[in-house]
Amino acid sequence: MMIDIPDDKLVAGVDEVGRGPLVGDVVTAAVILDPANPIIGLADSKKLSEKKRLALFDEIKAKALAWAIGRASPEEIDQLNILHATMLAMQRAVAGLNVTPELVFIDGNRCPNLPMEARAVVKGDSLVAAISAASILAKVTRDGEMTELDSRHPDYGFARHKGYPTPEHLAILARLGPLPQYRKSFKPVRRALGIE
Repeated sequence: MMIDIPDDKLVAGVDEVGRGPLVGDVVTAAVILDPANPIIGLADSKKLSEKKRLALFDEIKAKALAWAIGRASPEEIDQLNILHATMLAMQRAVAGLNVTPELVFIDGNRCPNLPMEARAVVKGDSLVAAISAASILAKVTRDGEMTELDSRHPDYGFARHKGYPTPEHLAILARLGPLPQYRKSFKPVRRALGIE
């Protein structure tokens, strides 16, 4: 059941992917959908198959009035903490839109500081179509980056676990040690570095 969006306002949806992983950027997306060009099948990216996400990724980019990707690096995550780095990445995504929204819906329970009205929507990726679209863009982008990192460092299994701290990933990290792309403030990485 999607939330009704005010027709008279230009609305953007924002979501993030990658708060939990031990490696890589936290990636955000902002999307302004075009009411005249609807996209069928938008849903929380985690509930869609990879094939469906990839098809929707191209359709969103083709049909949206505006879209942008924002990110914060592992260094920024280590410096600011993951929450503040995520807020920064969301600000960057909204700032990257080539159309300025009047209202921004943010997935979750808090909003970054933005120059326009913003509302946090818990489970927004299932309730607001623009947030669903943003979740798809962010997830496909970040998953692609993990697959690319996997091709450079195949022993780490990034294409499988996407950087999340699965038992397999933790065992590999303990055995091989962290790459420069790891977030050094995260406990398993600190342990592998001998800082814990």
